[in-house]
Amino acid sequence: MISKWAQIHLVGDGLVVPCVDGTERAYLSLDGAASTSALPAVAERVNEFLPWYSSVHRGAGYKSQVATRAYEQARESIMHFAGRGADDVAIICRNTTEAINHLAYRLGLGRDDVVVTTVVEHHANLLPWARLATCRYVECGMDGTFTVDDVRVALDQQPRPRLLAITGASNVSGWLTPIDEIIAVAHERGIPVALDAAQLAPHRPIPTTADFVSFSGHKMYAPFGAGVLIGPRTAFEEGDPFLAGGGAVELVDLDEVVWTAPPEREEAGSPNVIGAVALGVAADELSRIGWPAIIAHESEMSDHLRAGLRAIPGVTVLGPNASTPTLAAAAFTVDGQPHALVAARLSAEYAIGVRHGCFCAHPYLTRLLGLSPADVAQFRSDVLRGDRRTVPGAVRASAGLSTSAAEIDRFLGALAAIAAGRAAPVEYRQDPLSGDYQPIGVGTEWWTDPSASHPGCSRS
Repeated sequence: MISKWAQIHLVGDGLVVPCVDGTERAYLSLDGAASTSALPAVAERVNEFLPWYSSVHRGAGYKSQVATRAYEQARESIMHFAGRGADDVAIICRNTTEAINHLAYRLGLGRDDVVVTTVVEHHANLLPWARLATCRYVECGMDGTFTVDDVRVALDQQPRPRLLAITGASNVSGWLTPIDEIIAVAHERGIPVALDAAQLAPHRPIPTTADFVSFSGHKMYAPFGAGVLIGPRTAFEEGDPFLAGGGAVELVDLDEVVWTAPPEREEAGSPNVIGAVALGVAADELSRIGWPAIIAHESEMSDHLRAGLRAIPGVTVLGPNASTPTLAAAAFTVDGQPHALVAARLSAEYAIGVRHGCFCAHPYLTRLLGLSPADVAQFRSDVLRGDRRTVPGAVRASAGLSTSAAEIDRFLGALAAIAAGRAAPVEYRQDPLSGDYQPIGVGTEWWTDPSASHPGCSRS
């Protein structure tokens, strides 16, 4: 464990990018809550492994044996990182979204089953449950939080829930749910818990008491397309797997299939071996750095970020108050300025990458913004007409392992200038289809063509 924080650099740190004034500036990524760059140890291990890549589990060749060992060693690292033992399995998949869909299918849910979840969730922890079961939602207050008692009330309603599906940390506000107490309350009632740890895993230890856990490599410094679903082995020993195909079977006849044991039962097809290896190294590297050092650094960055935002006139920070601990992520609005324009100006003029929009958490953001049902209905009508120019949203800045206080100061200075009304050096044009703004004129050849993109929560 590293007892004193030493600046950690990620692959891509220090890149220089063009700005609209003709100046090149060092790129500052404050969008780690969406995706992170790779840790150097991850990139080095991937490069080292690439010559040895081969089919896993079913090849007799030397390279296949090496690749199989690397794949299974990565699974062991992931299990150790999550604090799991021999009674559990880690199923390698693409990302958290696939992991939750995988679990929803494997639990065999029906419309008569109730899943308790919350309005704070990412869409990935809302849509899979709503598609298969009946959801009961825990509401949040104006500050974007709920209490353990709020969850207890939802769990005690009838019909009795089949499952509690909940996040460990909000991807919008950075709020850390009281997850340990919530899991205890659910278990007192015999209700299993599925934890969406996508936002939690890179920043805080994963509770070992959750029945099911899912998280993604692309948020924990291993952006090679792998995620994981962890849960009791017994949950996957019976029934058809989520995906059917090669590698998941012991025997296939035209009228009979004998499935193999988990986790192979759940990993049909050729797996993303490189992604798994990368995720395993990231897990090992975070463990090497140590949670005390990570938490201390990110808590300092969180306090600095939030205090700085609250000190800028016209900026409103969404979510918990200043006394509530959060991750180093903050969503905010700027009075009188569209969120999409603020994000575009930070990028085009200052080389600072942030996220804007609804962050794949529409129900949560409408509550944080205090929107009325009439507001939501109007925006829905606009979107259905293909016009996203007035869709509400916010801007989010999120820090991570490599973020320094000086970089946050750089961001705060740029935002303060925009909030104060500093004139833009170029004109910006808003695209009705995406709602995003593009700078017009010199130095914009790198800007994404909106006609080549697909609108969503936000195209940026």
